[in-house]
Amino acid sequence: MGQVNKTVATDVDVAAYIAALEPERRREETSALVALYERITGEPAKMWGPSMIGFGEYHYTYDSGRSGTSMRSGFAPRKGKHSIYLMCDTGDEAAAQNQEALLGRLGKHKMEKSCLCINRLDQVDMDVLEEIIANNVAEMNRLYPPA
Repeated sequence: MGQVNKTVATDVDVAAYIAALEPERRREETSALVALYERITGEPAKMWGPSMIGFGEYHYTYDSGRSGTSMRSGFAPRKGKHSIYLMCDTGDEAAAQNQEALLGRLGKHKMEKSCLCINRLDQVDMDVLEEIIANNVAEMNRLYPPA
């Protein structure tokens, strides 16, 4: 029996989820990120699992044969930080160098594997963040063309 993807799209209302976040700054920043992602992706926000907000979806099949569906792009508004999911690392050296250069201009952040962690949006350059997310979405669209 194959593994089941634990993080799946849900019918939880995104606005209700955001309204329940504390403190107010977290609600405001989450709403700002939703607007940014919707502008970049052209997709509406959708809850994935209990705490991730995703935009679009894609289907994947690993070499092992395991397959599933995941969000194309998204983030999670955690207690002390926003976790921005950078969904793909293609090993493309030029793309990696470009991302490193952008991260160098971003402002206060921390990278954890494919997760860009930002404590507060006022500590980063939002134009640079938009470029990082847009580049990642473009790469996901290249690797997994939208249906």
